[in-house]
Amino acid sequence: MAKEIYKNIYLHEIPLPKNPLRAINCYIITSEDRNLIIDTGFNIEPCKESMMKALDELNLKADQTDVLITHLHSDHCGLASFLSEAGMDIYAGKVDGIFMNEMTTEAYWDTFKKYAQMYDLDRDHVDGNDHPGYKFCPKELMDFKLLEEGNIINLGDYRFEVVDVPGHTPGHIALYERKHKLMFCGDHILDQITPNIAFWGYGQDMLQVYFDSLNKVAGYEIEYLFPAHRNIIKDYKKRIQELLKHHDNRLEEILNIISDKEISVRDVAAQMKWELKYSNWTEFPNAQKWFASSEAMAHLEHLACTDKVDKQIKDGIFYFKARA
Repeated sequence: MAKEIYKNIYLHEIPLPKNPLRAINCYIITSEDRNLIIDTGFNIEPCKESMMKALDELNLKADQTDVLITHLHSDHCGLASFLSEAGMDIYAGKVDGIFMNEMTTEAYWDTFKKYAQMYDLDRDHVDGNDHPGYKFCPKELMDFKLLEEGNIINLGDYRFEVVDVPGHTPGHIALYERKHKLMFCGDHILDQITPNIAFWGYGQDMLQVYFDSLNKVAGYEIEYLFPAHRNIIKDYKKRIQELLKHHDNRLEEILNIISDKEISVRDVAAQMKWELKYSNWTEFPNAQKWFASSEAMAHLEHLACTDKVDKQIKDGIFYFKARA
């Protein structure tokens, strides 16, 4: 059920079946002229049913409603094509919007699947078909209305500014309402759980990009921070410091794992501590092995970029060792 959490702002939890995230916070902002949906859920029937139920409850018409996708992950963009076909305009950041259209092609996923070999996940028989992004993303090209920092979306009494907050994905965006001190931040900042920071290609220190975006948001005045999962955040500066500390601890943990012997990303991830119900790496579902290895890789890349470890590729596999 959609619940009003602020004037004309509704929160509707869309279930994410068989996923540790459990649900996504779909925010719906209403006004006399236009309405806006922020993020959608997976491209699966239970998410469609939940979304349509919320729209029926609020009596929203498709031709008066737009959709904003904060970033490219399938739990956020999965229903974009479905809602577009219903008559809604779809907004996305200019970087992730391009990625989302590329994700509709097999060529994109063929390239993505090579990371399984690079991470040494072939040993676990993990491939791209196991990734939720592949299974639950939109399958059709989208005519996105692309946004960039500083663009304005007016909705009734609200004037939302687009804010670039890359890190969790290369083109993650947020919406900031200056007068009411509100921010819709997608997965950039989460309560109770930490956003996954992944590897997005050679020479890109995405963990440092994420740190910079966290510090950027710390400079805003925010009364309510509306994340895409779990709880609404009031003390956002405290949470930002907790996230920065978390990643500092991760980096230290990884340095303690790495020795002067070469080690693969998979073997680093398997030795890291994860707050999951599984007792060892063997029990991890393949999707979780993907996420764990990609996060390990982002931290390893940061350590390489800051000259703390050496990196090389042998037989298509990344290897790291402590710098002498």
